[in-house]
Amino acid sequence: MASAPSFAQHPADIVWHSLRLAPGLAAPDLPVADGAPAALAVRGGRIAWLGPQAALPAAFAQLPRRDAGGAWATPGLVDCHTHLVYGGQRANEFALRLAGASYEEVARAGGGIVSSVRATRAASEDALYASARQRLQALLAEGVCAVEIKSGYGLALEHERKQLRVARRLGRDLGITVRTTFLGAHALPPEYAGRSQDYIDHVCRHMLPQLAAEGLVDAVDAFCERIAFTLAETEQVFAAARQLGLPVKLHAGQLSDMGGAELAARYQALSCDHVEHLSSAGIAAMRQAGTVAVLLPGAYYTLRDTHLPPIEQLRAAGVPMAVATDHNPGTSPALSLLLMANMACTLFRLTVPEALAGITLHAARALGLQDTHGLLAAGRSADFVLWPVQELAELAYWLGQRPACTVVRGGRVAAAAH
Repeated sequence: MASAPSFAQHPADIVWHSLRLAPGLAAPDLPVADGAPAALAVRGGRIAWLGPQAALPAAFAQLPRRDAGGAWATPGLVDCHTHLVYGGQRANEFALRLAGASYEEVARAGGGIVSSVRATRAASEDALYASARQRLQALLAEGVCAVEIKSGYGLALEHERKQLRVARRLGRDLGITVRTTFLGAHALPPEYAGRSQDYIDHVCRHMLPQLAAEGLVDAVDAFCERIAFTLAETEQVFAAARQLGLPVKLHAGQLSDMGGAELAARYQALSCDHVEHLSSAGIAAMRQAGTVAVLLPGAYYTLRDTHLPPIEQLRAAGVPMAVATDHNPGTSPALSLLLMANMACTLFRLTVPEALAGITLHAARALGLQDTHGLLAAGRSADFVLWPVQELAELAYWLGQRPACTVVRGGRVAAAAH
């Protein structure tokens, strides 16, 4: 299957006017009152200027102009935790859990991640691309401009490579920012049953160095949990990542507290994700390291969890909280980041400003993209979304009705509100 040309090859130079800047999501030094008319100038695919509409510099006066009609402007949304590339689906496990089986029981019976591994290994690269592209387009339609895509359903070099190659291809073809994360330490593949340490040695000595050398890895993740890998095995993965100069992330504290957050913080992790069982020691370590807490309400909801993440403690400690879909076939078959914002508010008690920062500002930080994404500011990529809604709270309010939006990626309109 031939790759289409990148969407943002020829950015447009233009001035958008009559827009409103979302509070807290634009450069903090802008002299624009909340809700006051603002303008944004794009040159070469980047934001060249933004500020009060009446103060538009003369240097941009000759550029074409486009009326935003009073729409609210936010940065392009960022989905900072997904497993978008995989084969098959696991609706049968959903039914099993509804009938009383626990997530751990399903996994130990040969279901869970390993069932997705079988389907992913059996699928061709083109088949994985076609299915992942459909899923990604659903996210793009509601304003996602940057996304993380993890591997972890191959669990063998050739199949992990296949997933990561698809992720890179999606970014090129759809003109969006894709950060790839190697999650070889996701589960123990069947051929390594009973040989967990041998598999981790293979991940660290062979798989990760090879994939990094091929330019397929932006970050490294692991699943530190009773049904996955121990703290010592996780640290071995982190040490291998550090040797290669790659940042780390961690699936931490989803089912139990194994001290993963403290370990991740020692390695200056970009993020700890799930964190339902995060301890006070973990919170303190994350605050010290500047590690983002990534909340995944879709998995919490799908698994019918009752153990809430420690939101108040994270808030009090000043740990930034991101929100992501965790799209995956087993525990979060979610393809709406706005729905996750709603769930973060209703289930986890985030405020609307916290939820919106969680899918923009803090999500970008969780991917190491804080200097280029997640904030409207001069010099950054012209990735932004115009929302013709009365209240910004509508972005986290509607259930099953996505607000119409105009999506601009790299300065060009990728989708227009009707």
